[in-house]
Amino acid sequence: MDKKRPVNLDIGTIRLPITSYVSILHRASGVILFFSIAVFLWLLEGSLDSEQSFNDVKALFNNPLCQFIVWASLAALAYHAVVGIRHLVMDFGLGEDSFESGRTTAWVALVVAVVVIALVTGWVYLW
Repeated sequence: MDKKRPVNLDIGTIRLPITSYVSILHRASGVILFFSIAVFLWLLEGSLDSEQSFNDVKALFNNPLCQFIVWASLAALAYHAVVGIRHLVMDFGLGEDSFESGRTTAWVALVVAVVVIALVTGWVYLW
């Protein structure tokens, strides 16, 4: 059985719909949240150990790398929450009747997530 089908192995030419990108980013943000829980539990344990370790953890937050990790974790949480709400709404049967409504809800969720991430960014850097 020899099938002559075209095979596209060039990843750069594959065009996915926006719903795919939103779903893939939702999964990626979940993975980021999973690993950030370990980091935050380690920081919490260190801050509760003694007064000196609390001051060490507090000083660690002045490091730009630590600030970026906190921001990335909060941004992943914001994105995951907004798109998770979209998935829950779709599980109730709203917005899944056509591909166009799925695209619309994906764009709305993406815009809302970007706005929430911008608010989180302002909060982190004013903190």
